[in-house]
Amino acid sequence: MGNELKNPEMGVRLACRDYAARLSKIRHVAFDMDGTIYKGSFLFPFTNPSLGKLKNLGVEYSFLTNNPSKSLEDYLKKLSGMGVEASKENLYTSALAAIDWLKKNRPEIKRVFFLGTRSMISEFDSAGFESCSDSAEDEPDAVVVGFDMELVYSRLCRAAWWVKSGKPYFATNPDRVCPTNLPTVLVDCASICASIECATGRAPDLVFGKPDPSMLTGIMLRKNISNAEMAMVGDRLYTDMATAKNAGALSVLVLTGEASEEDALSCGCKPDLILDDIRVLVDLLEKYRKV
Repeated sequence: MGNELKNPEMGVRLACRDYAARLSKIRHVAFDMDGTIYKGSFLFPFTNPSLGKLKNLGVEYSFLTNNPSKSLEDYLKKLSGMGVEASKENLYTSALAAIDWLKKNRPEIKRVFFLGTRSMISEFDSAGFESCSDSAEDEPDAVVVGFDMELVYSRLCRAAWWVKSGKPYFATNPDRVCPTNLPTVLVDCASICASIECATGRAPDLVFGKPDPSMLTGIMLRKNISNAEMAMVGDRLYTDMATAKNAGALSVLVLTGEASEEDALSCGCKPDLILDDIRVLVDLLEKYRKV
């Protein structure tokens, strides 16, 4: 199909040749959060008007995050504190992606040994999984490792034991560190998994979270929509845009966060759309979407 480097639409920096036809089919938009609808603690002034316009168009949306350390309630409180109205149906974390995948593909897994925060484990508990204790007698069906900000050394050792014993082993996200403006390094899920791999010689069987397509395929399953009806919007090429490409969804890069237009044009796999911000996407949907 190729890409056109110039486009007459205002706010459009790059568009695939069939963008109008693809936009006409969109029923759901998945938004990255930081760098897309807000930046740090600053909510973009166009965010709420754009979300309201999407509702009026009848287009559903979700907020995605690779960070599984907080529960849906935690994220709702954060969004509410920034002035964004949202419900649980609008949120999708890498923990939920893991839950949906396990329920669909490994229904025999019921009892899990977790390395994760209490908030993360509560999401699995609510979905019907049973959390195993730190005991050699409390044998799990699988091990799930997340961004464990409450990491306990003995539990890390127990997780390594079960992984070495051959239990199915999953990670919620591929992030090595969590971004922060504090004078510290927030060791994230992939780094915890690296310590387990160093001790056992075994990497996770599957890693959820962006860029794994399960972040979007899980939403498609919940909403009963196809990849042609889904758009993924974000500010990062190697997570947000890669997720869209891996899931076959429309990939929309906005220039309000990490990646620049030059970054996008020089990467091997260009986004389908490069836009100034999310309000440009909403305007395009209003123009092209078929009711």
